[in-house]
Amino acid sequence: MASSNFIDYVKIHCRSGKGGAGSKHFRREKYITKGGPDGGDGGRGGHIIVRGNKQMWTLLHLKHKRHVKAEHGEAGSKSTSTGAEGKDAYIEVPLGTIAKDAETGDVLFEITEDGEEQILVKGGRGGLGNNHFKTPTNQAPRYAQPGEDYIEAWKILELKVLADVGLVGFPNAGKSTLLSVVSAAKPEIANYPFTTLVPNLGMVPYRDHQSFVMADIPGIIEGAHEGKGLGLRFLRHIERNSVLLFLVPADSDDIHKEFKTLLNELKQFNPELLDKDKILAISKSDMLDDELKEEIKKDLPKVPYLFISSVAQQGLVELKDLLWKSIND
Repeated sequence: MASSNFIDYVKIHCRSGKGGAGSKHFRREKYITKGGPDGGDGGRGGHIIVRGNKQMWTLLHLKHKRHVKAEHGEAGSKSTSTGAEGKDAYIEVPLGTIAKDAETGDVLFEITEDGEEQILVKGGRGGLGNNHFKTPTNQAPRYAQPGEDYIEAWKILELKVLADVGLVGFPNAGKSTLLSVVSAAKPEIANYPFTTLVPNLGMVPYRDHQSFVMADIPGIIEGAHEGKGLGLRFLRHIERNSVLLFLVPADSDDIHKEFKTLLNELKQFNPELLDKDKILAISKSDMLDDELKEEIKKDLPKVPYLFISSVAQQGLVELKDLLWKSIND
């Protein structure tokens, strides 16, 4: 997943189609010189529709397509013929995309299933033809409705990564290394903060040909909920994960304190995140002997925990078992 290709936020200008005008036509045939009104209705203007596509994982295709327009509906005609509807404009998005109003920030809907369709901007209704307005006292109405105007608005599309397990930890906690070892994902790995600038997804194989999705998300720092570091861009993706796997390295000054800091950042961003299942993995544990592990255990938070080492391949089978149990419980 190349960092330059991962786009998780776009602002687009949308314009739906205008409704077609109703017709003011009167029936005229060879032996009927003064027939009644037979004007048809105008066609509906095209909607702008967002559609889920499970084959997509980024909003990159919308980065340079900032204007989306639907077609206008056609006018009604004689013989009560309704005008053609304007062609709808479709926007394909990855699963986990939410749509917002750019002015108010209100969430309009979210796309979570393949093929799911939601109307982002409605097309204008077609106007009624004069056929609808005839009455016993007005048998020849010479008016019809114009079509409804189009709607023009700025909308925001935001992608929140859909994964079973989200890796939570400070930069350099070993999240990318863990993902590269337990899955086929090849995230960029280096010994400096913020190597990971975009979420990396990996399919983790499990027993009996089963699997689950793990997301390595950019490292959190204290103050991330205020936008510091990679801030809100990181925290948005955590909301979609079923289980949160907290990764704290064994050489941390205070494992419990680091866990509480991470937990506090999630709470400040969205308190509901604390309701998710939490597992603590103490990474780089190949540097610990049994005596040190027993000493560390005395001050660990009251959540399920494991000592692991991605490099030495220690505790990874047990970790996958624990994650699988949490996902399926």
